[in-house]
Amino acid sequence: MTPSTWTHLGQTARVWPGRNWPLGATWSPASTNFAVYAPAATGVWVCLFVEAPDGEEVEERHQLTEQSLGIWHGALPDVRPGTPYGFRVDGAWAPDEGLRFNPAKLLLDPYALAVTGDLVPEQPAFAHVLGSPAVRDDHDSAAHVPRSVVVDPGFDWEGDAPMRRRWRDTVIYEAHVKGLTALHDRVPEHLRGTYAGLADPAVTDYLRDLGVTAVELLPVHQFVSEPSLTERGATNYWGYNSIGYFAPHAAYSSSGEHGQQVREFKEMVKALHRAGLEVILDVVYNHTAEAGPTGPTLSFRGLDDRGFYKRVEPAADPETGEMRFDDTYWDVTGCGNTVNSNNPLALRLILDSLRYWVTEMHVDGFRFDLMSALTRTGYDIDMNSDLLVAIGQDPVLRHVKLIAEPWDASMDGYLVGRMPPPWVEWNDQFRDEIRDFWRNHNRGTHTVATRLAGSSDLYADDGRSAYASINFVTAHDGFTLRDLVSHEHKHNEANGEGNRDGTDNNRSWNHGVEGESDDPAIVAVRRRQAANIMATLCLSNGVPMITAGDERGRTQRGNNNAYCQDNEISYVDWRTDDAWLDVYEVTRTALALRRAHPALRQRHWFEGRPTIRGGPKDLAWLHPTGREMSPEDWHDPDLRTIGMFVSGAPLRAPGPHGEQQVDASFMVWFSSGWLPQRVELPENDWVQRGEVVLSTDARLPVGTVVGAGDDLSVGRRSVVVLRSTAP
Repeated sequence: MTPSTWTHLGQTARVWPGRNWPLGATWSPASTNFAVYAPAATGVWVCLFVEAPDGEEVEERHQLTEQSLGIWHGALPDVRPGTPYGFRVDGAWAPDEGLRFNPAKLLLDPYALAVTGDLVPEQPAFAHVLGSPAVRDDHDSAAHVPRSVVVDPGFDWEGDAPMRRRWRDTVIYEAHVKGLTALHDRVPEHLRGTYAGLADPAVTDYLRDLGVTAVELLPVHQFVSEPSLTERGATNYWGYNSIGYFAPHAAYSSSGEHGQQVREFKEMVKALHRAGLEVILDVVYNHTAEAGPTGPTLSFRGLDDRGFYKRVEPAADPETGEMRFDDTYWDVTGCGNTVNSNNPLALRLILDSLRYWVTEMHVDGFRFDLMSALTRTGYDIDMNSDLLVAIGQDPVLRHVKLIAEPWDASMDGYLVGRMPPPWVEWNDQFRDEIRDFWRNHNRGTHTVATRLAGSSDLYADDGRSAYASINFVTAHDGFTLRDLVSHEHKHNEANGEGNRDGTDNNRSWNHGVEGESDDPAIVAVRRRQAANIMATLCLSNGVPMITAGDERGRTQRGNNNAYCQDNEISYVDWRTDDAWLDVYEVTRTALALRRAHPALRQRHWFEGRPTIRGGPKDLAWLHPTGREMSPEDWHDPDLRTIGMFVSGAPLRAPGPHGEQQVDASFMVWFSSGWLPQRVELPENDWVQRGEVVLSTDARLPVGTVVGAGDDLSVGRRSVVVLRSTAP
């Protein structure tokens, strides 16, 4: 089938020349301008899906005759917001050369502001014949693929403005839009699992009371499920399979799909900002849902396959000598393709998308999935890559929160500690060291202390501060906190992959019984360990990130890779009958202390010396005998208790007007041993008098008063926080 033989259904509107910018569909009351980049195409049609007089949906195809700078463009009058559309593109079919044009395939607009429909992974959704990747398939895909939607972007923000909260004042809550409220009994039922549900006061009040300041949402860019998942009756729950980088995922909208999801997303952001909560998006620019060369043709592959994806030369079959077309993409993402961020138009799309979400959708920052894949010039890691340089000089983007997941699926992609300013990073070394400490697998306490103090070994050498470390112990990928203290092995059978998926390096401890237990003693020690870990996370220097539900004992039943579990395995359980509310109270208390005391969220690195002559050290590490730690102590494999003294008299950082800041001083004891530990408080002026303000040891309750030189018995596996008071 060729374009000249297509039957045009409905009335064909006259196509005006339009303009080649901005890319995408730009609506106005007079006309809608369409512009799409397809430099090697020989013909482009914009296809509108409208209702015919008999009520049937028909497709109107309008050829775009204008092309400039590789961009095909035209304007159509009388196109209403909410109208579904797509592109059909003709040109050469030469997969080995990166040319995969096929006018039988309806393509999403890469700049679509909204998307409707979903992928049906049957033969028409693929540009090639299944099983024969070099042979073009001519089935029409319109009924099998999602469609773009024309959007009226008008919205009254009512004065909403960027919050610009400082990193050192930030506490992140990583959450899934659907999973956070799908089971929430105080959210109206029709709003559960949606943007509107997340904005409900029952959620925002809870988050604000807990003490978090920012919600980091798992991917909300429009995504589809992988065909392999669909074949076994599952879906991609996490959403790391993006295909629409300007469109909020339609399935999370309570308002319908025809553009209303854009308004609902904006309403959500506005409500979260009113509650004092910033919005950070987890974004996936490193690969797309089109997967490898045998994946579906949804958008980029049919427009500019050669430019958008990183490529390698096609390989010859070692037995037949014939060229193979299923291995032509260079993949360091593990998802079949890698976006070529050095390509000018791919780079432009990423930057335009980021700016759109900041300026038009008012989000406050981004967490970049597999950032290492986007830092490559050619195939090599480059800290001066086009994308990093472009973001660093962009007047909009350089001032938002930028978080890197500093690794990819390759051997050379591990970049923890290497991202340039102003980037901050997920610090998996904090995760591993803290897990090992609380399960008694660390070899000495020196690395633990480094993590507690902000990981200066990773971030101080390039001028960044301790807040460059996003501290986390759990995340969406891996065990929940409850499962971390209840399982030593993954239990991913429900994923349908024979329990082969997910990491085996969990650094977890089940405390003697695998899985849930009805033994009160085991349950008690697990809850105390969970509270210890949360207290450690919240009181460490850096930026804490909490995984949604960890503070109340959410379990995934031992599943450490619940990416395809769109069900109660993944959802936050808001019931109180099985909730670990004691862990919630410890988390809330620790965050309240952090918020109230700048000594616990400092910008400057600790120097281990007084901030004023004659004063105490800004940071000192204490042995249980009351003396400072010696070099030998740091490597003592049997030492399981360490004290951290943080001075607030005065702080090293000045106040907003240059004034000297004075705060309370703190002494925090971390004890991961099997037995209670006798602790001697130093006989000096550090803490002449203090009180316990947080404790996971029932024998040292909050309010207990202590003095210099006192002996304390810190219970096994406990955290005790002392705050100085007036003598």
